[in-house]
Amino acid sequence: MRHHLSIPLAVALATAVSACSPKFNWRDYRAADARYSVLFPAKPATHTRKVLLDGRETSMTMTAAEVDGTVFAVGSAMLADASQAEQAARAMQTSMVRNIGGSVSKEASRDDGVDIEAHGANNGRPMQLHARFVAREKRAYQVVVVGPDNAVEAENIDTFIRSFKLD
Repeated sequence: MRHHLSIPLAVALATAVSACSPKFNWRDYRAADARYSVLFPAKPATHTRKVLLDGRETSMTMTAAEVDGTVFAVGSAMLADASQAEQAARAMQTSMVRNIGGSVSKEASRDDGVDIEAHGANNGRPMQLHARFVAREKRAYQVVVVGPDNAVEAENIDTFIRSFKLD
C-alpha cells in the first residue's frame, strides 16, 4: 500500500524537522587548570590574560562560546591565598555589571556562591547579564551569560549556569 503526503503536510513536516536543528549544541567541557566542568552551547575558546581584581594583579583564564550575539563564559583566577578569593569574586561581579553599564535586579546566595541578574546597555543596546560568582580555596570563578535583552530563553541560561560544577 502506498501512502501519499499532501504538499501542505510535507511542507509542515519539513518545517518541523528544520526547526529541530539545534542552535544550541550543548557539550561537556572540563577545564585543564581550574578543576571545573560545565556545559557550553557551542565549541568554546580559551584565553588567559592579566587582570586587576580588587587591586591585585592575577592571571584570569576565560573559556567562552557565543550563540547569536550572546556570550556564555567561565572565568577563573588563582589568588595568593583563600582570603583573597572571595574579594576577587566580588570584584568580578562589580566589573561584569559595570561592563554593561547596568544595575543588579536580582541577587541570591546559593550553595557557595552568589547568583545575579543585571540589566543595562552597551552602545545604546539593552543588555542582560545572568551570572554566578564563586570563591573556592584560592580560586575565584565567574559563570556568565551576557548579551542582548531577551536574546536567549531562560531555560538555556539555566542549563549553562546550573551545569557549572567544581570538582
